[in-house]
Amino acid sequence: MTRTTVLTPEQVPAASKETLDAFTRNIGFTPNMMAAFAQSPIAFNAWAALLGSLSKTLDVRTRDSIGLAVSEANGCNYCLTVHSFTAEHMAKLPGDEIILARKGHANDPKRDAAVQFARKVIETRGKVSDDDLKAVRDAGFTDANIIEIVALVAMYTLTNLFNNVFDPDKDFPAVAPAGAI
Repeated sequence: MTRTTVLTPEQVPAASKETLDAFTRNIGFTPNMMAAFAQSPIAFNAWAALLGSLSKTLDVRTRDSIGLAVSEANGCNYCLTVHSFTAEHMAKLPGDEIILARKGHANDPKRDAAVQFARKVIETRGKVSDDDLKAVRDAGFTDANIIEIVALVAMYTLTNLFNNVFDPDKDFPAVAPAGAI
């Protein structure tokens, strides 16, 4: 059963078109998730604005590692394919680091603290312990950085939920299920 429509360029609402066209230009193609999400200009443009703002926080390896950990925790296969691809090709993370991030860790101690904290935010629904906050602070993250980690978790969770509900066809290379890692 088709769970939602993946819009063609002619079907995209005018209020989503500029945002979707910008993604298409930057990526080189229109991912199915975005072509489906664009049906709601309000939700799509809000998500795109958040994504754009949060792309300026932390570093790309940490952001992608958080995306992998959150997507694994939320069981979003679509996002796991996207984040695995971007982690390898944009963040230049080696395969073992991608797998480690999916498990909620990283080889770099500071990134590991951020990824572990992001995973704790998901697992506890934000009810992290004082020790969890201390650990991420002790790794060198400011309260502003911690807020950004929480915002990244929320943004990735939004796309995870969208993709889990609507299950668009994957347009990035498949990844092994978590049980096979």
